[in-house]
Amino acid sequence: MDFSNIISLLGGVALFLFGMSLMGDSLKKVAGSKMEMVLYKLSGNTLKGVLLGTGVTAVIQSSSATSVMVVGFVNSGMMKVKQGIGIVLGAILGTSVTGWILCLNSIGGSGASVASYFSTEILTGVVALIGIILWMFAKKNTLKNVGGIMLGFAVLMFGMSTMSGAIAPLREDPNFINFLTSFTNPVLGVLIGLVVTAVIQSASASVGILQALAVTGALQFDMAFPILLGIGIGASVPVVLSALGASTNGKRTAFVYLIIDILGAIICGGLFYGLNAIFHFSFINMTMTMVLIALTNSLYRLVTVLVLSPAVGLLEKLVCKMFPDKKEEAEERADMDRMEPRLLDHPAMALNQTRMVINNMAGKALVSVTSAIDARREYSKASVKTVNDIEDVLDRYEDKLGAYLAKITQRSLTAKQSEEAGEYLRVLSDFERISDHAKNIGEAVDEINEKKLHFSAAAEKELKVLEDAVSEISDLATNAFVYHDVQRALMVEPLEEVIDDLCDELKSNHIDRVSRQECTLENGFVFNDLIVDYERIADHCSNVALDVLETEEDTLHAHEFHKTLEYRQDERYRNLFKEYKEKYAIEARSDVSGQLNWQDIQKDSTGETV
Repeated sequence: MDFSNIISLLGGVALFLFGMSLMGDSLKKVAGSKMEMVLYKLSGNTLKGVLLGTGVTAVIQSSSATSVMVVGFVNSGMMKVKQGIGIVLGAILGTSVTGWILCLNSIGGSGASVASYFSTEILTGVVALIGIILWMFAKKNTLKNVGGIMLGFAVLMFGMSTMSGAIAPLREDPNFINFLTSFTNPVLGVLIGLVVTAVIQSASASVGILQALAVTGALQFDMAFPILLGIGIGASVPVVLSALGASTNGKRTAFVYLIIDILGAIICGGLFYGLNAIFHFSFINMTMTMVLIALTNSLYRLVTVLVLSPAVGLLEKLVCKMFPDKKEEAEERADMDRMEPRLLDHPAMALNQTRMVINNMAGKALVSVTSAIDARREYSKASVKTVNDIEDVLDRYEDKLGAYLAKITQRSLTAKQSEEAGEYLRVLSDFERISDHAKNIGEAVDEINEKKLHFSAAAEKELKVLEDAVSEISDLATNAFVYHDVQRALMVEPLEEVIDDLCDELKSNHIDRVSRQECTLENGFVFNDLIVDYERIADHCSNVALDVLETEEDTLHAHEFHKTLEYRQDERYRNLFKEYKEKYAIEARSDVSGQLNWQDIQKDSTGETV
């Protein structure tokens, strides 16, 4: 095998991988988001999961892509680990379909027989011709993507033919035959299959290379079988890599792919070699063909799935022990477990459980704001990570709570219960949005750190005043909701108005500094983004407080009344506004500290309680 054969072989591998990628990507585009939704909706039990995983992987020609998709679902909380395991099992089986497609390469035909019209060359040429016509001339994107599928298939088949042609001279090379015989050592064969697949990150491509080697006629069963076992294990590498930075459940789902492949290799390898030691199978020295490679690969994967499918529960327990829940994840799981479907027939209990979960959600939102402010004042990757993690968690809370509350509202509720459910739906959205804005602040903080930006002393002082005000309003709104504290709720709106005025003042002051060239435009953009996010946090805190007040008919009769000029003329409101205005004045900041006391604010200038 000379240098040109090596280049041809590598070129064939490159074309094979590109064709498989093009075909898979085009199939995904044709399906749109339907493939993901099918995986998500129809994986209710292990059997459905296995069938879906097999079908989807057979279509997109990549068990890694299917499994990475599943890791994403589990990581986002949309799917449970147990559901994911079923799909992973199906993906492991479905990837063997590619080997059968490649067997078309063995259909050949010299001469004028009918079979010659169905040869690989004819089939590839026809598919490529139709594909390029659709790709170049079709008006609809769907037809263009169908053309991409056909071109991908054609390139894949051409790559396979190129590999086979490059390897053909090896069939008479004694050195190569001697090299292949070393693979009769099962351990070495498994290692070779594992390493090659881990490097090229495609089990289908590795099986394709093995099928190309089979064309030489020098590959026997005892050489091919351990390599196939190693290919199965090596296919888990890209899936395991996808779990880097994932949640605990995401890591569990990714590593279960590796565990299944290792167990499959041990079970199938141990079973085969154990029985061979007793019965001395005659086919062990059988010369392998492309079809026999595909058949062996499919049988090995089928046995793995059949043996391990009943053990999905045990696999789940195993990965849960390998990756135990962190404290925060255990708390989230406990909250999710509170929303018990059986309680839906008892709306009062279901609403009470929902309230407890939203209380915890409120606490997490408050932590996200505090962490974002801390990171802004003194940069810390840990604080920014906390903010980002909480935002992801609260996204899941909003989805689960929203779905659960929607089911509650479909039951027969009293007027009070309907009002309570409506309040919860509004408030959970506000808490989730608060965490979104905290995340925006975290991103701005990262930008400040990466670009080494520095605010002027005046800008820094003003930001700290605003941040103190935002910290207080976040604390007031959160505690007002959690403890249903009307007095705290009444203190939110005056402070929110002060924050609005403060934000306007800060923007104006910063424009003056930029015009005097005391601050740069780049600093100005980030400064303005921070102000906007702090102001939005205050707005959502105001919404939370208003919802608390709405439920107290004796305090205020309507949401609209609280927003009217009449309320703003109320003596309590004006006293609170005045106190907060003084407390968070830019110039007199050092003279005021601590939170205001409601009882003090209720007294007018004569000392009488208002």
